[in-house]
Amino acid sequence: MKTYNNHPYHLVDYSPWPLMASIGAMALTSGMVVWFHKNEMYLLWIGVTILLLTMFQWWRDVIRESTYQGKHTQKVVSGLKIGMILFIISEVFFFISFFWSFFHSSLAPSVEIGMTWPPKGINTFNPMEIPLLNTMILLSSGVTVTWAHHSIMMNNYHQANISLMITVMLGLYFTMLQGYEYIESSFSISDSIYGSTFFMSTGFHGIHVIVGTTFLIVCLIRNMKHHFSSNHHLGFEMAAWYWHFVDVVWLFLYISIYWWGS
Repeated sequence: MKTYNNHPYHLVDYSPWPLMASIGAMALTSGMVVWFHKNEMYLLWIGVTILLLTMFQWWRDVIRESTYQGKHTQKVVSGLKIGMILFIISEVFFFISFFWSFFHSSLAPSVEIGMTWPPKGINTFNPMEIPLLNTMILLSSGVTVTWAHHSIMMNNYHQANISLMITVMLGLYFTMLQGYEYIESSFSISDSIYGSTFFMSTGFHGIHVIVGTTFLIVCLIRNMKHHFSSNHHLGFEMAAWYWHFVDVVWLFLYISIYWWGS
């Protein structure tokens, strides 16, 4: 027997995934503490496994209800867009806290760090080397993700697949270069306030790049399965918003920490 709703809203079915995600997050963070203090990673990998399985199945359910069941009406899409915008605003303030810490310490260096910036003993990165390359990579990825968006709007799925593949590869390339930069670093997160602010801000940005790349990989798979149309591609649109946010944050990081701060 088919039932009809007399409202445009989507009342979500009971789902185990929020509870499973919270359990996975707790296992992950607790596992990191065990890893740092006892050098044992078993709990960390349990948390990662739970989160990955939860992500896969939660995304599957959302894709099913939006693409195949038609539950994402215009009213629901509008609410989801507002939610994503508010989430990105919260992320902006998250990074503002790191910039605040950086400028607080760099504009008026305290006597504990020799009243100079960067602190003595810190060999900073050359902003004209890997950081500049990473800047060009992210700016290029912003162009390719816009190309993908335009291709979807024009129902050109072949070009959308190509541009999304390029964007994903650029995201992975950025992550590889940042990992290499961390390995080659002459200072660590425990080296004064410079090390703390540098690795916290660039590290969390790197995590956001990984999340955004995963977001775009899911969109690429969905586009290959023809889930998107010119007038219904909210999942990709949110991924593009997030990716542009990641690009803009990196520009501020490059200018303030790598170039001016060095």
